[in-house]
Amino acid sequence: MPIRRLREFLDQHKVRYVVISHSPAYTAQGIAALTHIPGKELAKTVMVKLDGKMAMAVLPASYKVDFEHLRELSGAAVAELATEREFQDLFPECEPGAMPPFGNLYGMDVYAAESLAEDEEIAFNAGSHTELVRMAYKDFARLVNPRVLKFSYQKEFA
Repeated sequence: MPIRRLREFLDQHKVRYVVISHSPAYTAQGIAALTHIPGKELAKTVMVKLDGKMAMAVLPASYKVDFEHLRELSGAAVAELATEREFQDLFPECEPGAMPPFGNLYGMDVYAAESLAEDEEIAFNAGSHTELVRMAYKDFARLVNPRVLKFSYQKEFA
């Protein structure tokens, strides 16, 4: 069960959370719609490479990464989207593309979008395409200690 490692970590740190099961969904916006969670409160994990080093960019489902801002604010010379092939082996217990935003559990830096901190709670994939975890943003920030930066913008919908 992909969520086991995350649950153990949260329980060890005495964090209150809720696990939400849902039918399979593969996009952040699809999950938000299925679970009736506003896209701004559903955090998606985008794998990026900063100067070739793998990192997590965590942002609201309804936002996109501004790679130029991420590059500038992180101090990297190059910021780019990682391919699934490049990161799939880093998360052996997770389904592809469903890794939770806990880079500290995987030895990587985490960059959180400033807009995530505006909500009291966030929800995110828990290692599978059928389970989410919902918890207080302050607990996420305390456990992960992400660098909070303004590197994303809201998607425009036609």
